[in-house]
Amino acid sequence: MPSGDVLILIDGEGRVVEWRRAAEELFGCSAEQAVGRLVSAIIREGAADGAGRPKRFSDAAAVLVKPVLRGTEVMWEARMSSGPVPEQDAAILTTLFTHSPTGLHVLDTHLRVVRTSTPGLHGTPAGHLLGMHFTQAYDLEDPEKETAVAQRVLDGGEPVVNRLVRSARTPGGPMRRIHSISYVRLEDSRGEVLGVVASTLDVTDRENARGRLDLLNSVRTRVRHGPNVAAVCQELADAVVPAFAGIAVVEVIDDVVRGEEPPQIPVHVDVPLRRAAFHGGIPPHPMADVRPPPNGTPFASVLSNLRPRLVTIPADDTPWPAADPARADVIERSGAHSLIVVPLALRDRGLGVASFYRVHDQDPFEEEDIKVASSVCAHAALCIEDARRYMREWITAATVQRRLLPQQPVAQTTVETCRLHLPNPEGGGTWSDAIALPGARTALIVGDVAGHGIAAALTMGFLRTALHTLAAQDLQPDELLARLNDTADRLAAARAGLPPDDPLHSEQFTAGCTIVIYDPVELTCAIARAGLPEPVAVFPDGSSVVLPVPPGPPLAGRGNASFPATTIDIPEGSTLALGTAGLARQVLTPSAPLHTVLGGAGTRPLSGLRDAVARVLTGTPRTGEALMLFARTTALAGDHVLTHPLPAHPEAASIARNAARSRLQAWDMDEDTTFTTELIVSELVGNAIRYGAPPLQLRLIHDRMLTCEVTDSATSAPHVRHARTVDEGGRGLFIVSSLTDQWGTRYHPRGKTIWAEQPTGCGTRSS
Repeated sequence: MPSGDVLILIDGEGRVVEWRRAAEELFGCSAEQAVGRLVSAIIREGAADGAGRPKRFSDAAAVLVKPVLRGTEVMWEARMSSGPVPEQDAAILTTLFTHSPTGLHVLDTHLRVVRTSTPGLHGTPAGHLLGMHFTQAYDLEDPEKETAVAQRVLDGGEPVVNRLVRSARTPGGPMRRIHSISYVRLEDSRGEVLGVVASTLDVTDRENARGRLDLLNSVRTRVRHGPNVAAVCQELADAVVPAFAGIAVVEVIDDVVRGEEPPQIPVHVDVPLRRAAFHGGIPPHPMADVRPPPNGTPFASVLSNLRPRLVTIPADDTPWPAADPARADVIERSGAHSLIVVPLALRDRGLGVASFYRVHDQDPFEEEDIKVASSVCAHAALCIEDARRYMREWITAATVQRRLLPQQPVAQTTVETCRLHLPNPEGGGTWSDAIALPGARTALIVGDVAGHGIAAALTMGFLRTALHTLAAQDLQPDELLARLNDTADRLAAARAGLPPDDPLHSEQFTAGCTIVIYDPVELTCAIARAGLPEPVAVFPDGSSVVLPVPPGPPLAGRGNASFPATTIDIPEGSTLALGTAGLARQVLTPSAPLHTVLGGAGTRPLSGLRDAVARVLTGTPRTGEALMLFARTTALAGDHVLTHPLPAHPEAASIARNAARSRLQAWDMDEDTTFTTELIVSELVGNAIRYGAPPLQLRLIHDRMLTCEVTDSATSAPHVRHARTVDEGGRGLFIVSSLTDQWGTRYHPRGKTIWAEQPTGCGTRSS
């Protein structure tokens, strides 16, 4: 009898449908006698010979039975094998299909179920699954994809092992299960393809546990100790969607966002919550919306006792949707069906509330998910608390810095200024100033203190105050920086003397400063810099140049440092740009984008130039704070200046008085101002003749103040003397100091200038 010949075809009730010649020879029963009868009865009859003794079938062959489909009906097909089937093999097959923890599913060449060891997904009996396509029998999440995988195994023979497949979810049905499926092609002894065997193992619990662990690791990585409460909350929302929830909403107590101390538990029902972060779906309220959570809702309850809530939506057993109908309506429209509300708290203080929603076809939350959400929010609460403390320090530092800087720019008649400040989120110590100097001159200053926070802001305030005091002495830029460095030296020594556990003790003191003194009469700029980049000048024709100012070391507390200065001629209508170290790369390189923008300044309004530079800097990398001071120069009109050389003999005082009176009359000064100015001029010229050296020069400058200047070539230092009653001299500078708002001495490489300022008294002269 040929091996592999079909013997019998049996229907599902065990009755013979086909009875082949090989079966007649084996069992001694014709087809007419067998078809329609139970196969078990035929085998019993053929198992004994006529004498009642057992009949022995040939050991050279054995019968193999397998299920097959004929149309839509499952039948059983018996074939001859090449040898007997050992009883052990049969026992193994029986055990696998009855006791194995792994589900076995035999699929035919059309991927229909012909044998299975497990019931269907919803408890459907295994017998009812026979003949169904396996994706219909087991309700898979992506049936087309799984059909393609099984078909590929059937066609190519390459097994697919440990493939994770999720079952489809039905609304209101049980939670979806996750199975590990392996596909192996089924072949007979001659290599004929019989179908596919799919083995399945329910790994739902394992995968859920792994997913929760991955979520916690992701949250710890993505939710960081940032400087901003809102940024930390947004990181939390982004980390849990969609890995854990379909929608995440983070609401923080409003005082916490501003860096204030969080309230103790239980939180009062009227404490407002601010919408700090949101991800996914439809937001219940606009971002930054501030309002207290309605009483009776889970959002209010969690802040009363710090117990998280798992809520099923719609919440038929609780009335909380009626207490917050607006939020309930949006939740319903978002498709949410499951909600976990978790408090954000640290120790006994409340920070806010985090709400996680599962929507549409996502599995509903389980009790185990409450532990995961609580762990996630515990880590987030630590980060929020760090951000709150940082924001409190930042707000304090920003307030200090803002109060230490000039509140309103000082209006100058010969210089128009505009400032661009790009603050560091951590706060810093940058500043700028425009200080009026005698002789209609202006000191333009940009400074930067390394570091951040309150310490940097206070240090900036010390240096700025010292610089204002030094500027009143009318020093040159290099002298100003040298004396400012002395102040920095004392600040660095004080920092080094702090206790070792003080954070500032280990921070190196470093500061930078650039000083430009613009003279609108001479049309020059005297410049010196310490640790900051060179200024840029944009001329009226639109051309620009980096001013060649020798570099000076930073103000790092090193004594006897040299800060070389240079004097540069600058035409009227030029624009100067002074920047901090944070803008060095954008300024120093001629091909840098900022340099290109400055090059097109021309006569553009300074506010427009500032905005253009801000747009460029927004898209370029930078570190720390960045500040740039823009200044457009104007010449002092020639008829507002009197320059008169004087002889080096006693008649010089009379010549100076006459020249001053004539010019004051042309400026329409009143008699009091004219008399006072003549007296000041007489005393200053007399002092220069007695103690100075030729050549001598008188200069009157009519600007916001009336300035009298007498220049000589001597370098001796004048000082006020208090003459006795019997003394004939020694009262000159005392008289000058009594008649003026301020007076002083300005030194040059070839001499000095003594100056005195008084308010301009313009008006009708007395007769």
